[in-house]
Amino acid sequence: MKHPVFPYILLILMVIMLGSCSVGKYMKAAAKSYEIGEHYNAIEKYRKAYRSPKLSVEKPEIAFRIAESYKSLSDFAKAVVWYKNAIKRNYSEPICMLHYADCLKATQKYEEAITWYQTYLGVKPDDGLAKNGLEGAKIAKEWLDKPNRYMVGIVKELNSNNNDYCPAFVGGRDNEVIFTSTRDVVTGKRKSNITGTRFGDLFTSKFEIQKQKWEKPKLLDQNNLINTASDEGAAALSDKGDQMIFTRCVYDKTKDIGAQLFSTNQSRDEWSEPTLIELVGDSLIAAQPSLGSDGTLYFVSDRPGGYGGKDIWMAKDKGGTYDKPVNLGPEINTPGDEMFPFMRENGDLYFSSNYHPGIGGLDIFKAVKDDKGKWKVENMKAPINSPGDDFGISFIKGEVEKGMFSSNRKGSRSDDIYSFYLPPKVFNAMGEVSNKDTKQNIDGAMIRIIGTDGTNLKMRADGGRFQIKLKPETEYVIAAFRDGYLNDKVRTSTVGLEDSKDFHFQFKLAPTDEPIKVNNINYAFGSYEITEESKLALDTVVQLLNLNPSIKIELMAHTDFVGSDKFNSELSQKRAQSVVDYLISKGINPARLIAKGYGKTWPKKVTKAIAKQYDFLKRNDELNEEFIMKLTPEQQEIAKMLDRRTEFRVLSNDFHE
Repeated sequence: MKHPVFPYILLILMVIMLGSCSVGKYMKAAAKSYEIGEHYNAIEKYRKAYRSPKLSVEKPEIAFRIAESYKSLSDFAKAVVWYKNAIKRNYSEPICMLHYADCLKATQKYEEAITWYQTYLGVKPDDGLAKNGLEGAKIAKEWLDKPNRYMVGIVKELNSNNNDYCPAFVGGRDNEVIFTSTRDVVTGKRKSNITGTRFGDLFTSKFEIQKQKWEKPKLLDQNNLINTASDEGAAALSDKGDQMIFTRCVYDKTKDIGAQLFSTNQSRDEWSEPTLIELVGDSLIAAQPSLGSDGTLYFVSDRPGGYGGKDIWMAKDKGGTYDKPVNLGPEINTPGDEMFPFMRENGDLYFSSNYHPGIGGLDIFKAVKDDKGKWKVENMKAPINSPGDDFGISFIKGEVEKGMFSSNRKGSRSDDIYSFYLPPKVFNAMGEVSNKDTKQNIDGAMIRIIGTDGTNLKMRADGGRFQIKLKPETEYVIAAFRDGYLNDKVRTSTVGLEDSKDFHFQFKLAPTDEPIKVNNINYAFGSYEITEESKLALDTVVQLLNLNPSIKIELMAHTDFVGSDKFNSELSQKRAQSVVDYLISKGINPARLIAKGYGKTWPKKVTKAIAKQYDFLKRNDELNEEFIMKLTPEQQEIAKMLDRRTEFRVLSNDFHE
């Protein structure tokens, strides 16, 4: 029996039409969610539409929008997949390349990121975001490989399987914290169309000293005045901890109210009914507050008059109300997003940005005002910052560098709370005091340490060794001295050093009972004129005399045996006198100096150091004419060179001006 064909054709057409309607419905719904920033919903709807074979033309746009939504949710790994998909399908807008590069950087694929930043800059050469992104990609690996001194650790007791972020210390103390969480026990069970997570509430926890850990977090307000069915977020507290300003995104299914700031006060451990803070000309967003010590309110908004994206604004306290908000200016705010401000009591501002050069995602920055009142912004680098999002930093009041911040870095379950601490810089100085000739340590030498911070110490170098701790941001003079030796000193400094450092000093004291050679003193043949190179060597003698102001010395010039006795005697005397004249020209008292030319009458005796340098010489060999003439011609020239020398010896150690 034959079946009629027409009903089957009709059925197929109906299925096609219904499928087309279904795809069109998903596309329309997805576009609406995307346009109002409901990224979680947009992803779900676009992914369903993407699977339809009827939308081959639209797939590049769909892939791009899915990628954009994942990027907005800081799921950079998934965003990379979809940006790559959009590019492979020849998505036409160049912005896709830029955002692809941003997400590659956030997933630590720096070489690929650099390539795509450069590709995008080939099309948009003046794009500041791309330039900063490229700079960040080039320096990120170095920052991660060589982190600074901050110690960072996850605070396990405060974190859950859900988002936990924006810790704030109550009254600036280190024993109580308030933070935002989307954990299971939140007041409202509704999920955000933007993130797909539950609406947040404010939680609190106290530090248990005996157990040395944070207690289990609990809802901040048992009366449900603060935590509601709406989305409660980042909070800030006054210096005393009796006032709190927090973010609330009021849920209204009929319209998008956006983020608002509310104020509440605490009395006898209970919080008052929150009141909306009216900011003149307020926009859709007023969020993420911070309170300065003078009551000034800092917050995040996309209000008109900014520099693009979300900016940080400030409003002066007028005793319960606030002045018209003022933008913090282009040193802080950029065409990107600047968020999560924290104003320390010393006036330093901390915030997060995705525009200033960084490692990836949101990075935390520190801003300090210079003498002219201009903000100077610097990246806090690793380990505070990571390839992920790092934000919501908060400091313990009075501590040098200690507090908490939020991050979704590798190892986090979601947004998690981390602690940070900057240990003090440690500068250990150690040294040895030895005999310049014998190289042996001098027992009983004394060390004098003078610092620009007022340090003035004397200590004994037992066994010729000493050790001391130096202070940060201080310049030092360290001197070593011992009876029977010339003093020696060094200058050192810890000013500007960003990391701890070990210093090692070696003081080589010359004994005063033996002649001391002045190296590198040269003259033209048959001349007593000092060369320019010799003046550099004599400057060390000037320093030595200034370091040892009580000594009186004899400058001794010697020649080799070549030439007549008279010529060598006169030449050596003139050479000795030319040295004395130079020292006097440098400010040395003439009464401390005696010039003596010895000609060839005082041949050099080989020291242990010389014997070690020349294998044809032995210690105590006297380099007179008879000895030298037995050597090879090459060895003779070396021996005569050793004979031609300028030395000095200490005549007394009791000179007074």
